[in-house]
Amino acid sequence: MERRTFLHRIGSILAVLGVTEAEWLTLGNRYYQALAQPSPRKLALLIGINQYPQIPALSGCLTDVELQRELLIHRFGFQQSDIVTLTEEQASREFIEAAFLDHLGKQAKPGDVVLFHFSGYGSRVKLETSPNTMQNALVAANVDQVIQDEKIVNYILEETLLLLLRSLPTDRVTAVLDTSYYAPSTVLGLKIRALQESVAKLAVEELDFLKQLKTQKLSSTPIVLAATSEPNQSAKEGLFSGFSAGLFTYALTQYLWEFTPATTIQVALWYVENSLSKLGSKQQPGLLSSQKNADITSLQPDGIIGAEGVVSAIEEDGKTVHLWLAGLPPQVLLYYGVNSRLTLATTEQLVLRSRTALTAKAQISKIEGANPLQVGQFVQEAVRVLPRNIHLTIALDTGLERIERVDATSAFAGFSHVSTVVAGEKPADYVFAKLQEIPSRYGLFSLGGELIPNTSGEVGEAVKLTVQRLAPKLSTLFAAKLWRLTENQGSSRLPLKATLEIISGISPQVVMQRKTIRTFKPETSIKKSLPTAIVPIGSRMQYRVENQSDRPVYLIMLGLNNNHTGIAFYSWETPQEPNTTDTKPLLKQVVIAPGKTLTLPQTNSASEWLISGPAFFCEQQLIFSTAPFSETLAALSTVKYSTAEERPIGSLLNPLDVAQALLQDLHNASALKAEMNGTAADSYILDVNNWASISFSFQVV
Repeated sequence: MERRTFLHRIGSILAVLGVTEAEWLTLGNRYYQALAQPSPRKLALLIGINQYPQIPALSGCLTDVELQRELLIHRFGFQQSDIVTLTEEQASREFIEAAFLDHLGKQAKPGDVVLFHFSGYGSRVKLETSPNTMQNALVAANVDQVIQDEKIVNYILEETLLLLLRSLPTDRVTAVLDTSYYAPSTVLGLKIRALQESVAKLAVEELDFLKQLKTQKLSSTPIVLAATSEPNQSAKEGLFSGFSAGLFTYALTQYLWEFTPATTIQVALWYVENSLSKLGSKQQPGLLSSQKNADITSLQPDGIIGAEGVVSAIEEDGKTVHLWLAGLPPQVLLYYGVNSRLTLATTEQLVLRSRTALTAKAQISKIEGANPLQVGQFVQEAVRVLPRNIHLTIALDTGLERIERVDATSAFAGFSHVSTVVAGEKPADYVFAKLQEIPSRYGLFSLGGELIPNTSGEVGEAVKLTVQRLAPKLSTLFAAKLWRLTENQGSSRLPLKATLEIISGISPQVVMQRKTIRTFKPETSIKKSLPTAIVPIGSRMQYRVENQSDRPVYLIMLGLNNNHTGIAFYSWETPQEPNTTDTKPLLKQVVIAPGKTLTLPQTNSASEWLISGPAFFCEQQLIFSTAPFSETLAALSTVKYSTAEERPIGSLLNPLDVAQALLQDLHNASALKAEMNGTAADSYILDVNNWASISFSFQVV
């Protein structure tokens, strides 16, 4: 399509956007003066489509646009006027391409920052010009039309988008594509953003436009972040506490809120992949860009501090504020309780009074001479309040017959810590469903549709029997849910650094490194990317942990191994008392002195940590406290261990008891529980000054 044809249609877009043509044409002049010269301008075009004609609706695409918009305005200093959003029927192929040309193409100058975001369906389409290959395409709101009995699809080819991005005159272009192109025949669990391949013809205007783009000078190499890195993976969207969102967009924006991303894109994507895994999806985000070791300097935040959220509005009394809390870890948000506290940069504290989806109301605590509150102020977590009556939530797949759902509901009700919901209606942790290849068997699946190891029943086994045999696995999965709620790498005030290493040869090989980011000076240089988080079977492993605080800290490690069973780190000691025949080893506290580094397990042959099969994911949580883990060790000690099990990293035989004791220990370490007695009875109160919890996950191959 010719450019003049696009510009002729701009009038329609302007009507949709609610601005006059004069305003549209003078946007650059009006707002350029508002930006401090010669600072670069920041432009964004955000697309989100939930409702498609004659296609099952998606749920989280409009939330994705909101997540990106709030992030860009508050975290990255974009002007509201420089962000154009096209949602639902506005996001037709013509409107999207016209808005790209006019909002981004006409206005972007060298050095400007540009962001393009798309959330919606993707698909694959066969072109007449190359009938033997399928092309990736974004599905616009006006999906298809019929012309002279022939179906025409109004898709935007991925190739078209990449050429549009490359045609911009700045080298600071980022695109985020929360979509995918492969649609499996059967879907279990989360909604996926992909349609089946189309054999219909592509709109001739799209092909003409692509042909024209190929003749243009292409100057930039954009960074294109994709929700999936493999052709057969699906981008998924999740149901959270009062909202749905694309898992990739939510995890990426949450990372950019909490962290100061002076790092390579690859490292950022590993953090995001870790979050996706906790949300039940094994999708692996990818980088479509050809840039080597691309960094995120094209999206550097205005402030050097991370945050859990921002003040989005202030009520007339000047003491009640509305907060946007997209920086909290997604698994924590659902349980983020009333009376949790957040601090402003001016040191005042806000006390959480209510929360709905990603927004909350809070009141400023009574401080004499407090500074007036302002919209746009960052808020950082100070005290996390979690309820004690948390459950493991199992979604019953809609593919189950009514009598099967009744039997499953009854069987799961036999577990005090488990509740059930209908899949897709409320947030859940796992899905109970039939095995697709053997419908006469039942099993427990991740939200992403992967069978949890060792959870499938026998052929023809009754629902109730399968559920009853899940008892040990349910306890382990519930325990993992509880210790994940302690994660606070972004907000902890204990300066700690932990490195996971493979011990080989002269020097250890780093797998990944994590640190409590708010306690260290921001990195001024871009570090080289770490090796990928992959560990071969048979590797000897260790953690190297640095305590850079002025206090001793205590350490416990809990996790799920590649069998999806619970594991823990045990520090054994043999009693040295004389005149005793009982020399059975006892568990002892692991403590790291101020300024010291500890390796665990200690590097000797008796305490080796070897990675065994099968090939699967491992997840481990290193949890630190300024007070001893007395209750946790007591819970660990109640189980009788055989001599063969007295290894440094071994099976966690009573995971739920240990996880609940761990939360109680962190609660006991909080110096604030006395002054928050009204909250303490039915809640855990965790103070960021007294605990740190860092997550590691890696793939065993």
